[in-house]
Amino acid sequence: MKTRKLGTLEVSTIGLGCMGLSHGLGPATDRTHAVALIRAAADRGVTFFDTAQVYGPFANEEIVGEALAPYRDRVVIATKFGFDFDANGRQTGKLDSRPATIRRSTEDSLRRLRTDHIDLLYQHRVDKDVPIEDVAGTVKQLITEGKVMHFGLSEAGVHTIRRAHDVQSVTALQSEYSLWWREPEQEILPALEQLGIGFVAFSPLGKGFLTGTVDETTQFDSTDFRNTVPRFSAENRRANKTVVDQVGEIAATKGATPAQLALAWVLAQRPWIVPIPGTTKLHRLEENFGAANVELSADDLRRINDSKITVRGERYSESSEWMIDR
Repeated sequence: MKTRKLGTLEVSTIGLGCMGLSHGLGPATDRTHAVALIRAAADRGVTFFDTAQVYGPFANEEIVGEALAPYRDRVVIATKFGFDFDANGRQTGKLDSRPATIRRSTEDSLRRLRTDHIDLLYQHRVDKDVPIEDVAGTVKQLITEGKVMHFGLSEAGVHTIRRAHDVQSVTALQSEYSLWWREPEQEILPALEQLGIGFVAFSPLGKGFLTGTVDETTQFDSTDFRNTVPRFSAENRRANKTVVDQVGEIAATKGATPAQLALAWVLAQRPWIVPIPGTTKLHRLEENFGAANVELSADDLRRINDSKITVRGERYSESSEWMIDR
């Protein structure tokens, strides 16, 4: 697979988001299968793998660590800190990016990931109770100690990014970006370009909707977070079907699937954007990676933009809005 640069960090053009293997999208995948899927991605040239402490919690890092141990010297592992857990390891629903917590969390992640360094360490969500300068300063110390190689932020606003970057160079920002969530184009992408920061796009397939496999009749498992997302109400899924129809029509002219077209569109926006689609199925893994070979011309991009794709429903519930840094 071809590669791209996130700041100075070189990764595969498409990465693998590992969250769904153990968190957020229904029952956890069998561990043996999850390990095999991650290794299948590595065998196909993927070098960029994304996880986080909160996925599970903790189980996802352990799976990624086990899966990538034989590949460690040729892959980039990204993980995240920033959520609070109780004494039993359960998420409390609060954020915690205090320096002592960052240090403790990093040591725990290193152990679970079976490694002596984390290639890219993100603050998972901006903690408004801790100055971002303190967060960046703590990660800077961890980089000096060789425990972390690069610093990242997730869902951070421009003001926070600039303040953090003044203390410790930010290698990448990870936020949602796709054909049905284009807000980063307004302020985030121009700021990143100016600062030389890469962009990691999570949910580049619209949390699965842009694949064309989800409609108003789809029943999600009770543990699937999409049940709480306004954009995934039955009514909005019905209305948003026009989005998938438009993507599918254009994809057909390129000999691609809707998922491949959606990923190719993300890749075409900037050479320093890397999408990290997730899946639990090998054939979807291969389909997603095939998007790297889909070339979109200026006319193709113009046609997509002229299609005036509109989406109904918010991407987060009101109860989750507190996690977004404006």
